[in-house]
Order: sequence, then structure tokens, then C-alpha cells
Amino acid sequence: MLIRVRSKDGNFRFEIQPTADISELLAKILETTSDADLSSFTISNQPRGNEAKFADLKGRSLKNLGLNHGDLVFIGYQTKQSSSGTNDAVSEEQPTPAADATKRPWELVIEDPVDTYWRGQSGMLPRGRDARFCKHGANGMCDYCMPLEPYDAAYHKEHSVKHLSYHAYLRKITPKPSASAASTLPPLTPLSYKVKVPCPTGGHAQWPAGICTACQPSAITLASQPFRMVDHLEIASTDIIERFLQAWRNTGLQRFGWLVGRYEPYDKVPMGVKAVVEAIHEPPQEGELDGLTLGLPWEDEDRIRELGKAVSTPLTIVGYIFTDLDPTPDDRTKNVYKRHPGSFYLSSLEAIFAATMQKNNPTASRSSPTGQFASRLVTAVLTATEDSQVDVSAYQVSEQAVAMVEADMIEASVDPGIVRVKEEDRSQDSARYVPDVFFTFKNEYGLEVKKSAKPSFPVEYLMLNVTHGFPQNPSPIFHSTRFKIENRPGLEDQRVEQVMSTLASLDAPNIHDSRTAKPGEMQKRNELATYLSDWHLATFLGTTQLFSPDDMKVLLQTASQPDLLENPSSLDPLLATEGWHTLMTFTRESAPARPSSSAPGGSSVQIDEDIPQEVFDQIAAEEAARGAAGPSGDSDLRICPHYCDVCGLPL
Repeated sequence: MLIRVRSKDGNFRFEIQPTADISELLAKILETTSDADLSSFTISNQPRGNEAKFADLKGRSLKNLGLNHGDLVFIGYQTKQSSSGTNDAVSEEQPTPAADATKRPWELVIEDPVDTYWRGQSGMLPRGRDARFCKHGANGMCDYCMPLEPYDAAYHKEHSVKHLSYHAYLRKITPKPSASAASTLPPLTPLSYKVKVPCPTGGHAQWPAGICTACQPSAITLASQPFRMVDHLEIASTDIIERFLQAWRNTGLQRFGWLVGRYEPYDKVPMGVKAVVEAIHEPPQEGELDGLTLGLPWEDEDRIRELGKAVSTPLTIVGYIFTDLDPTPDDRTKNVYKRHPGSFYLSSLEAIFAATMQKNNPTASRSSPTGQFASRLVTAVLTATEDSQVDVSAYQVSEQAVAMVEADMIEASVDPGIVRVKEEDRSQDSARYVPDVFFTFKNEYGLEVKKSAKPSFPVEYLMLNVTHGFPQNPSPIFHSTRFKIENRPGLEDQRVEQVMSTLASLDAPNIHDSRTAKPGEMQKRNELATYLSDWHLATFLGTTQLFSPDDMKVLLQTASQPDLLENPSSLDPLLATEGWHTLMTFTRESAPARPSSSAPGGSSVQIDEDIPQEVFDQIAAEEAARGAAGPSGDSDLRICPHYCDVCGLPL
């Protein structure tokens, strides 16, 4: 049964069996207190008076004491007194593990930096002096010019902001600070549509053998979610999308990738949050013309997350992106416009997948009693626009969608714009309770009508739009996207020999500490720094076993430095690592010997050290072919006049 408890720490609810001893209730109450004197606890059915000590009630059950389901009891206690002032000072300076254990779950949560930032801001929306209505002096303020709350409905309507930001919504539902302990309780409650097992009343067999109104979920009315966890998706550079699209352009097969980035404040929405994408990491997959097959769980996820934490500005998985492109039969340069108001934006299968991914990636929050609430994972789709071009669309699904997927209540249908509600199942192995589900809409007369969502309902009731864009002045963390992308077998193969060949062409083995650098070496250092500042290269080097975990952290820290190309000493920490020395040793041994005095053909022209070795090898091969063919012979070998991976010549 459910017992409500009110003490000076706040209001609490505990599920406990009617036959349980009173000491079990006391043990649950102790978890909500700190520094409480166990012998001083009292219980009463009134706010004042009629108190009885727990010690005097020991051995009696709750049912014996007359407590029933839903009863409210009042708890009083005294705090422990320290033996000396010295002990108080020590306990204040050095919290003990026991003190941490008594803290509530939400008090131990470490939130994202963007949440910490917004909790420290007022979020108020400043307004200027109104020339028509303000009658006060320059230093005065009135109702017409005072700052607005971040959740002000008129401001959002005026600026066409459809959803509140997460922190504006928190500010709206959080009670004003007061002396009441209830004002310090978390204002958010995670949704759950599962049957409570065991039943709080304890009066019947647990589900699926029995069910009652106390343990079954209430009826669900689908409604537009008033807030969204992410307000904007920003791609740090257009090159990131171009490199991702390159695989589809070469094969015609759909692709999937995880968005690696970070969360930042977004000033276009009051107390807004935006996801900034710095790279797209592609997991193992099998693309098809009209879809793809993805292996879950993603085996490399933990390693990628650890590498993201090592970046100068820590990165994480902020979402995922996939293509849905189909060239038109008449013009292969244009794509079919298939996602529009007359069809769908996200299919029911994609919405359920998004809900599953959001359920697996919750957001840490100090405003939820569980320490977690909702998710900031964004779903991005590369699809055709009305003019047959390619653009990004970004979405999230609502918390109702996540709760329904968690309760196994919905499934995809043949029609991509329709979600099916599953039938109730009371079998022991796959028990599923499905309450009544409704959705509302306006009919042809403009009246709001409530309709049953069984057996199906439109997928739009589960979706949230997220704006997207590119920065006007791009400044991505990584300066290059030219290295081969992972998990593109046959199209782009990542090989350590290729890395060593490129490093040799950049003369990396001869680049040392900036304090001993030769004059004119800055250009070489910048070329090397640009090549190393590549997410895909860094993650690949982590699989070669040449770099230790500590060296990988140095590599990622160095490759993502904001002043990487301006500061000559930015490469010094990486050049001093053992992993870099090992890679340079292999690079020297694998590189062919360079001609020392003259170019091929016996010319006495001085060799230019900046010309890659591959150019000399090709020239030597052409001269050898000409010699074998004689004076009138003709060779098929030609020197490439363009810049490419083979010759390295400039345009």
C-alpha cells in the first residue's frame, strides 16, 4: 500500500506492505533525512499533537496501527548534536562518504555544462522603455518595461517559438523559493505507462494474474508536448555533411551516422539549448537503395564516447543522422520529394526507433526524483526538398512516445504516417497492459474532438520539430575531413600504410619541438597540424595499438586546440609522446630512400625537399620505360599534372 509522509524534509510517498513492521517505514524515512537522532523519531496522524515514539511501537505492523492505503502521517525528529566545535569544522570542510550516502538521488547528479550555465542565469527577457505608456524616469520601471519571464506566452507567440525550452519550462513549473521544504523537491516526474509491480495495495496477485486501479496506468490523451530538450541543431561545417553524403553519391545506398558534438546555450530561444555537431561517426551497416540494416547495440560506442571526452571541448553523442534519398528517373541530379505535409515527415518505424534511442540516452537532471529526465538525442534526416535538392530535417519524439515504447504499447504500420496500438496481452511471458488511448483534433467546424487512438493514430502526435542550420562564420574544432571514413569497405579503406605514406610526404619525421624548429618550418607544421586535426584519423589511430590511452588523449587534445594553426608550439605535447615516436619510426622505415644529389635522368638540378618521393618514383619509372622502348618508343606512363593522393602536386 501507499503511505504518505510529511516531515521537515518535505513530502514523500512510500510503497510498503500492510503487514510490514513499523521499523521498515522508519528505515525508509531515514533515507530522506540527514543527521537525524534515531531515538527521537515520532509519528502522528495530526500535524500537532498525538505523537508516539517509534521505539514504543516496535514490533507492530502498519495494519495493526490502523494505517490504510493513502494515509498521511506526520513525522518529527531531532538532529544530532556534535561533540565539539572542532568536529563541526572538520565535517564542513571534508564531507564523508556516509554524508553522501544520505543525499537524495537527484542531489548527486552531475549535469551537462549547459544545464549548469542556465541554472546560474536569471533567464529574464529585458525590454526597453515604452515611449507611449512609460511615464517614469530613466531609472524607473513599470509593468510595460519590466523584464519578462522566459516562459512568457506572448513573447513566444510574437517570435514564432512553438515550444518552450527545457529550462524555461523548468522555471515555469518550479515553485517560488520559500521556507517550505516542499519547494526544494524536484518538479519533474518521468512518465511511465507500465503496470506497477507489485501492487501498492498488496491486495491481489501481481500482474498479469491480477490488476486494480491502484497499479494500472491511467488513460492516455496524446497532446503536443509544451517543451523540447533541444531547440536547435547546428552543423559546425558544411564539409561534415558533404563527406557524409559522398558515400550515397558514389553508391546510391542509404547511410547512417552518429552525430558527435556538444550542447551550448542558444540565444534565439529563451534559455535555449542547441546541439553543435563536430563530426559524423559511421557505425558498421549494410546500406540498401530504400533503407539500411544497423547492428545494435553499437559495440564501439564506449570507445567513441571516451575519445570524445578527451577533446579540448568535450564531445558526446548528440544524435544520429540518416539519408532517405531517391533520384528521380528523368533527372538523376534531382531527388524525389517524398517527405511533405501530404505524406509524412518521420515514419512510424523511425519514430519508434527514435523513442528507443532516446530511452537509452537519458539526460542527467537535478529536477527529477530519479536523477534523469527525457533525452537530448536528436534525429536528423537528409532528404529531398520541394525543389528536389538535399536538406537536413531535425526532430525529437515526445516523452509520451518514449513511455509508450517502453511499455511496449505501439508498433509501426504499413502506412508510414500511422502508428498502431498493440492489443492487450495477459500471457505470463509477454504480459502487456494497454490502457485507453485518445487523441484530439479540430473537425471541419473548428471544434475540438477527442477520438480513440485504437487501433491507430497519426505519427505527428509523437513528434517535435527542431530547427537546424549552419553557422555564418564556421569555426569547427577539427580542421580537416579528408581522411578515409570508417566502415566504408570497398569505398574508403582505412590503412595504417596510407597514414605513414602521407606523414612521410609531409616530412613529419623531421618536424621536432618548436624550440628547435628551423626558420621557414611553420608551413610544414601547419600542414601536419591540419592533417592530424581530423576526427576520423584520430579514431582510426586509436585502433592501431600504436598509441596508448594517455597518448590518444594528448592526440585529441592537440588536434582540437582552438589555436592549433596559429600557435607554433601547439604540436609539441603530441611530438613528445611515445606513441608518436613509434609511428615516426615506422614511417621512416617504410618510406623509400630519397635521391640525394640529382633528379632522375642525371640532371644536376638541386632536389627540392618539398616534392614528395612518389613524384621521383613516377619520373624514374617513365624514364626507364622510355629507355626500354628505344628512341622511337612510346610509353603509356604520364605524370599527373593535378593535385591528388598519388603525386601531391599543386594545381
